[in-house]
Amino acid sequence: MGEEKNLVIIGGDARYIELIRQLQRIKGVNISLVGFNQLEQSFTSLKQIDFEEIEQNNIDVIILPITGIDEKGKVEVVFSDANIKLSKSWFEELPKNTKIFTGITNDYLTSLADYAQSDLIPLLDRDDIAILNSIPTAEGTLMTAMEYTDYTIHSSRVTVVGFGRVGHTVARSFSALGAKVSVSARNKKDLARIKEMGLTPIPLKHLASSVHDCDILINTVPSLVITKKEIKQLPSHNLIIDLASHPGGTDFNYAKKRGIQAILSKSLPGVVAPKTAGKILADVIIQRI
Repeated sequence: MGEEKNLVIIGGDARYIELIRQLQRIKGVNISLVGFNQLEQSFTSLKQIDFEEIEQNNIDVIILPITGIDEKGKVEVVFSDANIKLSKSWFEELPKNTKIFTGITNDYLTSLADYAQSDLIPLLDRDDIAILNSIPTAEGTLMTAMEYTDYTIHSSRVTVVGFGRVGHTVARSFSALGAKVSVSARNKKDLARIKEMGLTPIPLKHLASSVHDCDILINTVPSLVITKKEIKQLPSHNLIIDLASHPGGTDFNYAKKRGIQAILSKSLPGVVAPKTAGKILADVIIQRI
C-alpha cells in the first residue's frame, strides 16, 4: 500500500479490539495504541503509549472513538483511566491532510479539524456503515425489549419514531417477530413506504394522539421528539428505548416522574456484536488509508 503510514488509535470500546486485529493484518502501517493499558488482552506487536508520547508531526492517520470527543475535547476512554483531551494547540502540530476517523463529530471537533486542515471522516455519516450497523442495533433493541418487559414481542404494540437507516431495520425486525408495528415520520414519502411494508404510518405531528395503547416506544431521532405531550399519553406499563446519540430524544426526567421506564441505549453494536461492528469499521477504514 505504498510508503509506511503511522496510525494512532486514541480510545475506543470493545469493537475496537476487532478493529485493531483487522488493521494488524495490513502491511506498511505502524500502529500505536493510546488508552488501552487496562485491556486484559494485549497486542504484543503494537506500541502502547501514553497520550503525551504521541508525536503529532509524524502521524498519517488518527482513529478516535465512535463517540468522537465532547465539546471540551475530552476523549471517551474505556480501557484506561487516562484523562485525554484534544486541544487546538494539539491539532496545530498535525501534518496537513492527516486523516481523522471518528464515529460522529460535533462543532468542536469539526472546527479543530478545519483549523488543522485535516481530513475528518465521520464514519456513521456513511450509508454503508450506518446500514450495516443498524443490524446489531436492531438485535440489541430486541434484546433490551425482552429484558425489560414481562410480555412477548409477538403481538406487542410497538411504535418506532423515525424511519432512517436504524428506524427502518428496527421496525422490520420487530414486525418479523410478530409485533404490531407503527412508525412515525415527517416525510410523506417515508409514510408511504411504511404503509407499503404493511406497517402503520403515523405523521410525527400526530404521534401524541397515537401512543395511548403503545407497549414499547422506540426513538431513533436525535432531537427531542418524545416530550411531555407524548409521555402523558403512554400507558403506565410502557417501555421507552431511545437509540439516538447522547442525550437522546426523550424527556427522561418527565418519564421518570410518570413512572415509565426510559432507557438510553448507547452504542448497541459495540455491546451486542463488537466483533461484527469492529469488522464493519475496519473494512471502510482500510479502504480509505
